Amino acid sequence: MSKLAIQTLVTPQERALDAARQVALVVGASLFVALSARVTIPLFFTPVPLTLQNFAVILVGLLLGSRRGFAALALYLAEGAMGMPVFNPIGPGGIAQVLGATGGYLMVYPLVAFLVGLIFERGTKTFTHAAIAGTLGEILLFAGGLTWLYVMFHSLKTAAYLGLYWFVAAEVIKVMFAAAIAVRWRRSAKA
Repeated sequence: MSKLAIQTLVTPQERALDAARQVALVVGASLFVALSARVTIPLFFTPVPLTLQNFAVILVGLLLGSRRGFAALALYLAEGAMGMPVFNPIGPGGIAQVLGATGGYLMVYPLVAFLVGLIFERGTKTFTHAAIAGTLGEILLFAGGLTWLYVMFHSLKTAAYLGLYWFVAAEVIKVMFAAAIAVRWRRSAKA
């Protein structure tokens, strides 16, 4: 049966229900990232805190895929820019947080989720593939964050000190956990 024939068998109510499910997934993922941002450890020597947001962004990309992951993180940024308390609680909140020291990380969240989702969608649903997707997402995330810090402080050395060195080990752990959860979730969804 062709794709067009299958589409004509779907009722308008079924399409509306599917659209509502997709919206609920995107909004729910945005809320998950906001809740993960609440798990924050401030570090006295850098304006960049250690937080679970990055873990949530990677996991959202792995579970929702490129388009819905991008939409969820774009919604998250819009919520935060409007002043909703979705960012980590030690920052100023609102647009000031988007333009502050952690702004480079925040601004690339939708792109990170898109990249991670795209890579994972196009390959085998194994732990290794998920970990590679997450690692490439982290590289993009830190490229955005460090670029922003470089613009703020005019020093690559300072940017790396404030936004990279202290976080590498934690990010490796986050990627591994996100990959393991995503693979297990996908396997259980198929069963």
